[in-house]
Amino acid sequence: MKFRVAPYLEFAKKAFAREATYRMEVFTNVGSLLARLYLMKMVWVALYAQNVAPAGVPLHAIITYTTIALLMSLVLEIDGTRIIRDRVREGSIATDLMKPINLPLYFFSDGFGQTLLHALLIVPSLLLALFIVHIDVPSPFVLLAFALSFALGYVVNFLMNFLMNSIAFWTLETFAIQLIIRWVSDLLGGQIVPLIFFPGFLQQIVLALPFAAVYSTPLLIYLGKIPPSAYAAALATQLAWTAGFGILATFVWRGALRRVVVQGG
Repeated sequence: MKFRVAPYLEFAKKAFAREATYRMEVFTNVGSLLARLYLMKMVWVALYAQNVAPAGVPLHAIITYTTIALLMSLVLEIDGTRIIRDRVREGSIATDLMKPINLPLYFFSDGFGQTLLHALLIVPSLLLALFIVHIDVPSPFVLLAFALSFALGYVVNFLMNFLMNSIAFWTLETFAIQLIIRWVSDLLGGQIVPLIFFPGFLQQIVLALPFAAVYSTPLLIYLGKIPPSAYAAALATQLAWTAGFGILATFVWRGALRRVVVQGG
């Protein structure tokens, strides 16, 4: 069967339009981000005032880190694979599997469409954030490396969500495990606290986990803590996680198709 890209572009467009109809939620997301940014700024200012923050990272750098991390979250917190759990419980997954489309790619397209809208929110969010904080802007070369790393982190994040939600084929429910992994990911992924703040051997462990490939790697590139000489190694690690999770997701999906449990209508 010949693969066609056009249907998946249409899926993304429809998801974008669907997400855009919830204007109040859009404004709420921006307001929530600004509130979190203000609170995080106050926390870091207080910590640095008491000299309890780690040395080597000045206050303006950590505020920049926090701002960029929150802007990234507008995109990375979108989970287009959550509908797997809902459709398995409803039984509509059986109908989906009969459609002449690649279902995992449909989930990616749907999530990507939602992501595009939230990506557009980054511009007004950043402009409003500049009234609260001042951030550092690196060179165009560093921004390009950051963008590439961010794109790889986006794919890793999608694959991890896909794997979590595919568990619904066996358990019919994934909320609890998603909540746990979300908490672990926020802490060990570098979204809240830079992983370079972790001490010694613990830092090496958390930097080696897949969660770091989502937030920490692009953020450390942006901040300059990963120098240009180490870009190749950092991006290669993200590619390795992408390939590893991609292979695992393929096997899990094949196993899920052999174990379709239809519940309800």
